[in-house]
Amino acid sequence: MNILLVLIPVTLVILIVAVRLFFWAVNHQQFDDLDSPAQLPLMDDQPEPAPPAETSESDSATPP
Repeated sequence: MNILLVLIPVTLVILIVAVRLFFWAVNHQQFDDLDSPAQLPLMDDQPEPAPPAETSESDSATPP
């Protein structure tokens, strides 16, 4: 029966922390866009542009 003296305050602290975290998430717009994050893994990545070809001095030298 003495364990209730520990469990009830611990449960209340956990509940208060959970409620505060929920309201923090709501205030920081964590629940505004629920559809886009689920679709991001399905989208194709944009192809990266090829880097410009580098020319070395021996390629640009004129033959004698």
